[in-house]
Amino acid sequence: MNAQAVRGRFAPSPTGALHLGNLRTALLAWLFARKAGGSFVLRVEDLDIPRVRPHATSKMLDDLVWLGLDWDEGPGIGGPFGSYFQSARHAMYEAALAHLREQNLIYPCYCSRAKLHRLASAPQLGEDAPHYPGTCRNLTSEERRKRESAGERASLRFRAPETPIRFIDTISGEQFEPVADVVGDFVVQRSDGIIAYQLAVVVDDALMGISQVVRGADLLGSTARQLALYDAMGYPRPREYAHVPLLYDMSGERLAKRDASEGLEQVRNSGISSEHVLGALAASAGFWSVGMPATIHELLASFDVAQLRNTTYSLVV
Repeated sequence: MNAQAVRGRFAPSPTGALHLGNLRTALLAWLFARKAGGSFVLRVEDLDIPRVRPHATSKMLDDLVWLGLDWDEGPGIGGPFGSYFQSARHAMYEAALAHLREQNLIYPCYCSRAKLHRLASAPQLGEDAPHYPGTCRNLTSEERRKRESAGERASLRFRAPETPIRFIDTISGEQFEPVADVVGDFVVQRSDGIIAYQLAVVVDDALMGISQVVRGADLLGSTARQLALYDAMGYPRPREYAHVPLLYDMSGERLAKRDASEGLEQVRNSGISSEHVLGALAASAGFWSVGMPATIHELLASFDVAQLRNTTYSLVV
């Protein structure tokens, strides 16, 4: 693999249909990679098995194909860095945990969500809280044995670096975050045994040679934690991050799967063409005229990253 070749990706979760916001992010990720002459990888993030919905993966892939968003590696194609389903990559995550454990960079945490709520007196806190106070960081081996013998289930937390993380985002510019102060030690394996997103995405992107990460702006706040893991694992960091603006509906609400935001099924059933959907997605991102249909090749020819800084958020198909 050419070390300088751009390798972009889209990594959806099959927890429901891709809504139009997901699809716009997929379009932008594809355009970023193709404009740079790079390859495009599709990965299915299906680690959280209880939340995976039947047939969601096949529907996601079908929607991407319908829009003309092809991929060079991934489901149905394969590739040298498979599997392209997270549920089949557990051995790689376990190896990463073993590496961090050898460096004493992870430790068991017995704090339940309820306990973190009480400690912080903040109802929004969860297992991966905005700032973890380090409650279990320095427990002795005997204290851990007592908790485990009492049936307490532990998550695994990564010891946040004291050195601040710096990186450049193509959309948002220079970023600076002292992870230890902002979020503290964070979860890399949940108490139910499921590998946390922060670790899985780093292992996958690193081992798949992903050099360009284009995703929604809601994940900008996760990047410093992920770069801390890159550094701890000795992985080279991706050369480019671009956190693209989110898509909102006409009432100003952010589209989200949990809110049953509309996917493509109704749009496709109504007879609207893929060119009209592509044109609407591109217009909402600021680099295409409103109301104008477009082929994927026309969008690639006109794509201008700089225009994403002034994105409009409404979408009319």
